Amino acid sequence: MKNGWEAIIGMEIHAQLATETKIFCACAANFGDEPNANTCPVCLGLPGALPVLNERVVDLGAKAALSLGLNINGTSIFSRKNYFYPDLPKGYQISQYDKPFSSNGTLTILTAERDESGRAGDWKPLTIHIERMHLEEDAGKNVHEGLPEVDKYSYIDLNRAGTPLAEIVTAPDFRSSWQAYDYVNHIRRVLQWIGASDADMEKGNLRCEANVSVRKIGEKEFRTKVELKNLNSVRFMQKAIEFEIKRQIAAHEAGETVNQETRLWDDKNQQTRIMRSKEDAHDYRYFPEPDLQPLVVSADFIERVKAEMPELPDAMLERFMSDYDLSRSDASQLVSEKDLAEFYERAAKASNNPRISANYILGELTRELNNSGKTAFDSPISSENLAELIKTLETGKINNNQAREVFVEMFNSGKSADEIIKEKGFEQISDSDTIGKIIDEVIEKNQNQVTAYKNGNEKLFGFFVGQVMKASNGKANPKVVNEILKKKL
Repeated sequence: MKNGWEAIIGMEIHAQLATETKIFCACAANFGDEPNANTCPVCLGLPGALPVLNERVVDLGAKAALSLGLNINGTSIFSRKNYFYPDLPKGYQISQYDKPFSSNGTLTILTAERDESGRAGDWKPLTIHIERMHLEEDAGKNVHEGLPEVDKYSYIDLNRAGTPLAEIVTAPDFRSSWQAYDYVNHIRRVLQWIGASDADMEKGNLRCEANVSVRKIGEKEFRTKVELKNLNSVRFMQKAIEFEIKRQIAAHEAGETVNQETRLWDDKNQQTRIMRSKEDAHDYRYFPEPDLQPLVVSADFIERVKAEMPELPDAMLERFMSDYDLSRSDASQLVSEKDLAEFYERAAKASNNPRISANYILGELTRELNNSGKTAFDSPISSENLAELIKTLETGKINNNQAREVFVEMFNSGKSADEIIKEKGFEQISDSDTIGKIIDEVIEKNQNQVTAYKNGNEKLFGFFVGQVMKASNGKANPKVVNEILKKKL
């Protein structure tokens, strides 16, 4: 809320479904292939070529819908959305309009406002109404090169034309840019988690658009909205929404008109700029696609998809807290990625120590993965390797500092914990007789400190521990050292 105004924000997300082929033909849906290599008469829109629906699209679309709390409609209809752009070879897009694949969903996420440094405040639940998720084909891609005043060229790559999309449309339920930010991150994680989409914004297989308007607090009617398009990162999206809120408030307060239009985010100048006037639904002249029958899904199909669904991240977070006694903060970090969550659960079970497993994964493992640019999926240390190290630490064979050093060497070399412990001579001395002899020698050499300790200077206990560790070359078991030293002093 800014100076008596509130933002009204609705979100649209286009997620490319993770199929091997396109939605209505057998062309590969690969990112990064040679331009126009993956095309055929169907996705090029050549006369006489007929679309055939890819069954895998329906499977992944159903998983996406169920993971977002949507109802899958028994019958949905594909329609032609007519508009003309160079990257749309047919002159229309096959989409869905009044009878979408799924609709009327409710989703609760956690969201927090941030300060200027990006630090989050209190996390609070926010319930969003998702109006629909429909299936459609993507357009191609325009590529621009050169300088406008010298030798600018534009190319068209139609490899993307016909790749399957799930378009997720919310009600205008967001009241800040950070709520929209947390929502998009939630959707990305869920779609990746269930395998419905790679949801990689850098590759363009997840794109988001925001519909933004403002109104005075207490007003019931909506004012003119502006669509923010081609937002290729979640952070850019947040910045664009924040700028647009301020721009519209300033315009209304100055008595200026806010036009219904589509705007782009200019990151160089940190502002939105106009792209074109915004079309309404009737401008697209929707009508049912005559070459595709209505899509009918049975109750048995929906039940089968439900049975194949993995445990979703929010449910896993709650289970990690209850089963493994983790804090919400630690559990949230562990379920930020599916591979990381599965890595943790395997390590927790194999080591029988969920707490230390979480500490190593959120500390040492996360640091090494970030430094090497790897993920939990391709970690050189397996969850079983980590469990082996944790068990070795618990036996007292090595101490905490040695265990961390062993971990780093395991990550870099791929060797087992036992191999590295032997190579480095890290075997800890836990024999009480051996440690007792070392303590006797330390006490004998430091009689003045012994007298001071017995006269009440208890801080000297740490001095004695240090001397024993030094005399044992760091191999003495600290726990045993403390126990024997207390008795002898």
